[in-house]
Amino acid sequence: MQMKALSIGSRAPALLPWPSLLTLFLSLSTAKHIPAPFPASAVRPEQLLRSRDRGHDKSPYEAEYFTQTLDHFNFNPPSYKTFQQRYLINRKHWGGPDNNSPIFVYTGNEGDIEWFAQNTGFMFETAPFFKALIVFIEHRYYGKSIPFGGNKDVAYSNTSTLGYLTSTQALADYAAIIIDLKRNLSAADSPVFAIGGSYGGMLAAWFRLKYPHIAIGALASSSPILNFDNITSPYSFNNIVTRDFRVESENCYKVIKGSWQQIDAAAKHQPGRQELRKSFRLCGSNGSANGDAIKSWLMTALIYTAMTDYPTNSNFLNPLPAYPVRQMCKAIDDPTRGNDTFGKLYRAASVYYNSSGQVSCFDPNDGSDPHGLNGWTWQACTEMVLPTSGNTAESLFPASEYSYENWRAFCESYFEVEPRPNWITTEFGGHDIERVLKRFGSNIIFFNGLRDPWSGGGVLKNISTSIVAIVAKEGAHHVDLRHSTSEDPEWLREVRKQEVHAISNWISQYYQELALAQ
Repeated sequence: MQMKALSIGSRAPALLPWPSLLTLFLSLSTAKHIPAPFPASAVRPEQLLRSRDRGHDKSPYEAEYFTQTLDHFNFNPPSYKTFQQRYLINRKHWGGPDNNSPIFVYTGNEGDIEWFAQNTGFMFETAPFFKALIVFIEHRYYGKSIPFGGNKDVAYSNTSTLGYLTSTQALADYAAIIIDLKRNLSAADSPVFAIGGSYGGMLAAWFRLKYPHIAIGALASSSPILNFDNITSPYSFNNIVTRDFRVESENCYKVIKGSWQQIDAAAKHQPGRQELRKSFRLCGSNGSANGDAIKSWLMTALIYTAMTDYPTNSNFLNPLPAYPVRQMCKAIDDPTRGNDTFGKLYRAASVYYNSSGQVSCFDPNDGSDPHGLNGWTWQACTEMVLPTSGNTAESLFPASEYSYENWRAFCESYFEVEPRPNWITTEFGGHDIERVLKRFGSNIIFFNGLRDPWSGGGVLKNISTSIVAIVAKEGAHHVDLRHSTSEDPEWLREVRKQEVHAISNWISQYYQELALAQ
């Protein structure tokens, strides 16, 4: 697949929605070694059938808006423009300012904040114990928190307007909202604890480090803060995906690994393309049987299933059964399918795309984006350069070498902007993190599940007595933050107990210090 250079001047093209961005990365990764994107939903027709898990409260929060400054770091006139930033608040269990009861703040991710609120049961379930106020803050440029009059077309239209979409601006947003909220609630002495998962987990950890006068601690779940700047191998991500499938079944691994060449071969001639259309239930009698698109569609399912290989039914990226990697491999290992590789792959992909069985056909080029995730294209092309797409000879995916230069070329052609792969570690650190954070950091929990491909870029060892790593061998992407269920395994219950214990200790320590200061 050839990347066509775009001549856009100061205007950026419409940002790619997440599924299209993932398709781009995966389809080019074997030929041009484009790195894989950051975790987010790949939305397909099944997503339209989505409903909340197990009947959780449909309205556990109220939406509020804060008049936010566009640019916190300059004093020229355009910097003083404002926009309306959304946050969700739940006061049900708060003990109030008179008791200095805590405030739990979720540092929003790259999408609609309600999506994350609906999938972060940990905060709602622990709030009664702590008598905590719950606040979910939406990240700028996502959901309904759109600068430039709330008009996404304008906000995303060119490099000048997109230039305000950065992690540092987002952290400053959170600081401004929290300070204003505490002032309005007369809760100056209520301790704030930051919580986040994935990119939101990175932001929670960085918020604690950058704004220690605002947040007394942070829970950073599945946050690959070390996946930058020659710290983590670009082969780590797909190595973990490979391991997830291979430990379930060697045959499953071999079938998937050998399928890519078979798809390429079939796509070269009309009878083969017809077989692909039939085997993968492509929409329309003339549905596209492009080999690269089908491979990307399958890779998307494999990667996101590995990320969300939860021990219970889930409904985060797509509705999935418990242990979906195992279910995929059962479909592939089914002896009744004989040597029908494409049929096996279709049934495996259906675990991710069609668990309800109600979707009759698929479009591998589907670019729907109901969660508003497509702003990540810009972030990935500027500061959030996460090298992940290298594939060794043993990889589940076709072998390829990682090359930053190909990603740089894409970003320059698409936005006329050059990525800054070293900026995150310059701004937040990362190199020699154990030695550095031991000197000045405190009160951060880093959770990682080793079945999560992003765990390779996570903090997996304790840095100090108050910067702790909780690692779960069977854990997937921020599984600890999900709603608890009666089917949760004991190791997951123990993870949450450890997190609650640490948070409780730090809040108690805060109260003791507050009493001594008064």
